[in-house]
Amino acid sequence: MRERSGILFVTDLAYPARGRRYGDEDVFLTSRLREEFDLALCHPRDAVALMDAFDAVVIRNSGPVLHYREQFDEFRRQAGARGTRIYNPLTGRGDMAGKNYLLDLTAAGYPVIPTVGHPRDAGLLPRSGRYVVKPAAGADSIGLSVVDRADLAGLDGDGLDGDGLLVQPLVDFRYEVSFYFVDDAFQYALHAPDPSCRWELTPYPPTPADLAFARRFIDWNTLDHGIQRVDACRTTGGDLLLVELEDLNPYLSLDAVPPRRRDAFVTAMAASIRRMLHG
Repeated sequence: MRERSGILFVTDLAYPARGRRYGDEDVFLTSRLREEFDLALCHPRDAVALMDAFDAVVIRNSGPVLHYREQFDEFRRQAGARGTRIYNPLTGRGDMAGKNYLLDLTAAGYPVIPTVGHPRDAGLLPRSGRYVVKPAAGADSIGLSVVDRADLAGLDGDGLDGDGLLVQPLVDFRYEVSFYFVDDAFQYALHAPDPSCRWELTPYPPTPADLAFARRFIDWNTLDHGIQRVDACRTTGGDLLLVELEDLNPYLSLDAVPPRRRDAFVTAMAASIRRMLHG
């Protein structure tokens, strides 16, 4: 009987992510996780064909799903039919299900950038001279544009592949900050001091109020286990507003994390995978 669990680690090492090095991060992670698990890497397009040979599938830096939508939908169907253990579980309510959760959070009064689901509804938003328009199924800023208020009327409401558009006021913010969790345990926070340089990150010491903000969205998502990244912006008025909740394959920016924190993250991730396998 095999003593070590087998993990299929899904990643796109060659994806050209702007400002991020997907391959480097996943090479580091697999080098550490291999100490505990029998592990193999594969591209997301190959996961269905390979996953039956492993005890679980770990989805990491696999790139935007919209680049392989049919294969991902088939992966979801097959994983559900076969009872495959997936990390993160495919039950998330955040970005893995598209960005329409921003509409739900807006309606429920959460501290999120106000969002509506069609350009014609922009009147329900705080008035702004310019608006962010993005596809509900988008990722990695694909399809995102900034338009003047007068140009909203000319948009038809469809995004990529016929999916809907989301509309938000263009928020004037001081910086972006991300909070990283394994299961429901906070691990570290990073921020981009320069709003024009999203991926030039430095460690950020969160206040109790900052962590309470981030935990609201972790609690809302109700994932049993997995890695989540809560992305927020600090407005000029000092408030935090949610930008997005990454719950499928959030990039971790581990190269910007101090070594002790990085080691603690890997330990927490391995323990979380063990709980998924044996809990």
